[in-house]
Amino acid sequence: MPISANDTKRKSWLSVPENSDFPIQNIPFGVFLTKENIVTVGTRIGDYAIDLGALQQMNYFSGIELTDDMFMQDTLNDFISDGKKTWRLVRNRIADIFDDNNPKLRDNNKHKDIVIFNILDVEMQLPVLIGDYTDFYSSKEHATNMGKMIRDPKNPLLPNWVHMPIGYHGRSSTIIPSGISVHRPMGQTLPHGENSPVFGPARCVDFELETAFITTDTNIMGEIIPINEAEDYIFGMVLLNDWSTRDIQKWEYIPLGPFLSKNFATSISPWIVTMDALEPFRTSSPKQNPSPLPYLQQKGKHSFDIHLEVAIQPEGIETPTIVSKSNFKYMYWTMNQQLTHHTSNGCRVNSGDMMGSGTISGPTKESYGSMLEITWGGKEPIKLNDGTERKFINDNDTVIMKGFCKNSQVRIGFGEVSSKLLPPYVRK
Repeated sequence: MPISANDTKRKSWLSVPENSDFPIQNIPFGVFLTKENIVTVGTRIGDYAIDLGALQQMNYFSGIELTDDMFMQDTLNDFISDGKKTWRLVRNRIADIFDDNNPKLRDNNKHKDIVIFNILDVEMQLPVLIGDYTDFYSSKEHATNMGKMIRDPKNPLLPNWVHMPIGYHGRSSTIIPSGISVHRPMGQTLPHGENSPVFGPARCVDFELETAFITTDTNIMGEIIPINEAEDYIFGMVLLNDWSTRDIQKWEYIPLGPFLSKNFATSISPWIVTMDALEPFRTSSPKQNPSPLPYLQQKGKHSFDIHLEVAIQPEGIETPTIVSKSNFKYMYWTMNQQLTHHTSNGCRVNSGDMMGSGTISGPTKESYGSMLEITWGGKEPIKLNDGTERKFINDNDTVIMKGFCKNSQVRIGFGEVSSKLLPPYVRK
């Protein structure tokens, strides 16, 4: 089935600002709350949020097999479960509805008043009910930097790293959408030079620049998803900030890896950008040496040219300071390989599951995806635009991540994931 929604000649009758992340060729999916406290599944064009539940009630999706309440829910899980054919049909239809040459909704002011909202007048929600969250560790540059700092500078990568996508199970209960603040966590740390740990506020709170992909139902328990089919089960992508506390992590990660240092908060962007929308931005991933085992081998372009940046904005400062510019294409292990490896032992993957890429770092300091790397463990503080220095994230700093793809014809973006770090929670 052709992806007609990607037609770069198509224009919308809704105004779209220049360099918007959300032209009519994007059509992401999300969930929002209206001023009337109605939760609905929606999409976005320019600076407008569009109520897909209202469109469905008014028969704009006639001819597409959808349950009666498909878009009148508070998550996208059921829609994602319907599979790739339905996603493409709906996205193509939305593009037709808002095409500049289609008068059906364009000239119906009554319907438009019901369907279209200014983006500032809605409150974005988590787009899916995330049953399980897996975080991978798939940037070779990041893994190498971590190995140099905390393990062995001469042998930074463990032997298994180049043979399989390394990952661990995260915590879905503390995944939050952009705009929700995060409290500095409490935890055990081992002060430098001491033999006994202490309990108190984490001192080294960090961001991790990541993306994540959202899956549909993929398999029954015991079934492996072949590498050449994995992409059919990936609905789309979001930006992800996997908050971390490096001092807690340093004390707890041996022998089983990070635990409380990472599960206190994970922030994601609210709009899921579909794989269909990202199709024009395919690119090759880094050459894998040694060649993976046969079940992980793939040919062709399976990465995406997604420009990423991170900025820090202190409280009261108008202009954020960009501290990282990276790109998703640096990732050593692809999303297909991550999903196939995840199911290789028969693990079941469900609709709405989320899988983080792991910190995305490039080959230069400017492209590192965490403060741990940018400041090299706090030894090389960076200066922000307001003249203050940072080794890690201070209380009341806001971390802002953005991402977009761009070629000579179209720009497709994710918006942003923005979260403020507050002091430790005080129980009232």
